[in-house]
Amino acid sequence: MDISPAATPVRADGRALVVAELRDSPLSVDECLTMVSLPGVGGTALFVGTVRDHDGGRPVVELEYVAHPLAEREMAAVARQVADGAAEPVLAVAVVHRTGLLAIGDIAVVAAASAAHRAEAFAACRRLIDEVKSQVPIWKRQLFADGTAEWVGACSAGHLP
Repeated sequence: MDISPAATPVRADGRALVVAELRDSPLSVDECLTMVSLPGVGGTALFVGTVRDHDGGRPVVELEYVAHPLAEREMAAVARQVADGAAEPVLAVAVVHRTGLLAIGDIAVVAAASAAHRAEAFAACRRLIDEVKSQVPIWKRQLFADGTAEWVGACSAGHLP
């Protein structure tokens, strides 16, 4: 996907640009930043979620993310709600989430928001990642060093993997 700043349109309808994608391939922070780079942007906030090596005091060796077939559509709806519901204007929001097996240190999710000023960008980015985590049916299976596994978030969006 070509999302260079020159290729990113400024929306004629005045609404924020919204990008939401699920991928089974590695994520790019630079690509997500470029997605929200528009001419009127004065501040961009970014969140990068990575696979950590522990959870609840137990060593984690890998994660697997599984998404409901409608998760990408739901993620786009959440992103649109965040953009349209911001107290101050937001110019663009983007969220890209990984699926499949991930190793320690891999990027699992990237969320970005841009606005004319930093405060609006920070608030929108935080709300975006919080709402995606609470509303979108994406689940993770953690594999621990002792060979046991557990599902996380399996009921948070009202679906089971």
